[in-house]
Amino acid sequence: MPIPQGPLKIACVGEAMIELLLNSDGTAASVGYAGDTLNTAIYLRRQIAAENEVAFVSCIGADPFSERMAHFIESQGVSTRSLARINDRLPGLYSISTDENGERSFFYWRENSAARQMFAGRDFSTLENYDVIYLSGISLAILPEDIREALFLWIERFREAGGLFSFDSNYRPRLWGSQDAARKAVARAWRMADIALPSIDDEMVLFEDKSETQTLERLRSYGVRSGALKRGPLGPAPLGEADISKCVFKPAKSVVDTTAAGDSFNGGFLGAFLSGASLEAAMQAGHDLASRVVGHRGAIIPKD
Repeated sequence: MPIPQGPLKIACVGEAMIELLLNSDGTAASVGYAGDTLNTAIYLRRQIAAENEVAFVSCIGADPFSERMAHFIESQGVSTRSLARINDRLPGLYSISTDENGERSFFYWRENSAARQMFAGRDFSTLENYDVIYLSGISLAILPEDIREALFLWIERFREAGGLFSFDSNYRPRLWGSQDAARKAVARAWRMADIALPSIDDEMVLFEDKSETQTLERLRSYGVRSGALKRGPLGPAPLGEADISKCVFKPAKSVVDTTAAGDSFNGGFLGAFLSGASLEAAMQAGHDLASRVVGHRGAIIPKD
């Protein structure tokens, strides 16, 4: 799989939301902005050379929270040139609480979010002139079925023209009309993915795989030949030819909050891989970054 030459233009497509991070007793919250593909865009921006463009593609409102969200995205070095505004819609909202082991509980208010209006009228012009498109199962789930189908057809043409497609299934059952609909859409995305970044937990829940071996065999049966299967503290398993004896997947020193663990892995992996690193080096970069991220509260850790 050849990486396009020269500086890359990378589009991360999905939904950004207002994040309420509750304190330990739930009596107060800090406000942030996050979302799975936005998290990946931010970490990818930090990991890849400055001459490459990382853009976030979505829809937001014209309200004060949307304005602050756009400023936050720009402050992270992520381009907002493909971030559309919808006057009568607001961004989605979610809250997070964590237990003593860093495991998360999420509560969402997103049913009428502006991001659900992405590509209205089957207009994918905002994706033109990018070299790499990255999206997730959440990106697909929030789209109406006809728009999702049209997006798949657009991605097929995009790849035929030399573009690269990267995907993370990131399965959230409540966003889908049925498990069968999610299976069909995610399996179709895997068959097109040039760079696959699944998580073992999501894959086993969605496809009811009985073992990691079954998951790996299923992904390979789709034609997946490049990427990594995320396995948390065990470290990733390669999807492609790799000598993982060269990798040292150390567990995180401290787990405070597992929010964005997979998203940050994706950002670290893509930053290395799209820069020409080997599969082994990209897996190591993703794992090392995710191990740092889980040691902090919230989706986005300080730049330093």
